[in-house]
Amino acid sequence: MTRVSLRNIDLNLLVILDALLTEKHVTRTGERLHLSQPAISHSLGKLRLLLDDPLLIRQGNEVLLSPLARSLQAPLKEILSQIETLLGKSLDFDPATSQRIFHLAMSDYAAAIVLPRLLVRLRGEAPLMRLVVTQGSRHQMSEQIAQGQIDLALGVFPSLGAEIAKEVLFEETFSCLVDGSTLGAEQRLDLSTYLARPHLQVSMDGCFNGEVDQCLADEGLQRQIAVSVPHWGAAPNMIRGTDLILTVAGRTLDEIPLQQGLLRLTPPLNIAPFKFVQIWHSRFSDDLAHRWLRDQVRLASVARG
Repeated sequence: MTRVSLRNIDLNLLVILDALLTEKHVTRTGERLHLSQPAISHSLGKLRLLLDDPLLIRQGNEVLLSPLARSLQAPLKEILSQIETLLGKSLDFDPATSQRIFHLAMSDYAAAIVLPRLLVRLRGEAPLMRLVVTQGSRHQMSEQIAQGQIDLALGVFPSLGAEIAKEVLFEETFSCLVDGSTLGAEQRLDLSTYLARPHLQVSMDGCFNGEVDQCLADEGLQRQIAVSVPHWGAAPNMIRGTDLILTVAGRTLDEIPLQQGLLRLTPPLNIAPFKFVQIWHSRFSDDLAHRWLRDQVRLASVARG
């Protein structure tokens, strides 16, 4: 790569480069920065010339980042954050007028529990702010945070890199869901029945190593998983008319209407609660807009009813 002199760089190009590497789309970058498509295309051409690299590579219907572009994402966000602090631009954040775009990642569980209340808060206090919400596995989301592809992720993350900050939003417990017509007159679920019957599992990656399975393994036990699906919201209504047992985070069942005949029961084993958190790259810890959004997520998470 050709060595670039600072004298040849307009700092606005760094802002455009950051947006391009995030959006991977000229038109969306223009919308994000309130610039025309020709202006973004011209800037992309200048950046490719300065860095002697294509940066964005079209492959079929996808646009991919070049290896150099991927390596620039994290340090570029760090540099821009430091420049904002140096120039005081982050000190005048006003949610009522902010047009900032935030990229969040979460499962449909988080979308059901947090997103509706979060949107009520944002539409009332920050009507010009925009959210882009995506879904991914735990590993994918933590990688996206580390690489600067998203601003905030919500979920359960047993291990995180040193550069990633987190805040516990709430502690969650488990409930079981069964079709009551398949139980005896006592309408109870004991451990022997729990182990004998087939289970419906919710898992983004289809692996049989979640919190429930780990708890059973610690006791030398194993359940029979007959079906694995990636969606929390759809799972409860798959139980009716079957002998399947669904063991899920309790708040999932709070948020959706259950079909008649389904029973919500306490699991017949001691499954440890889990901590549901929001994570972000530590470079954004002192960014006022980012901090404000995290506050809104926290408030939306604790609001009930």
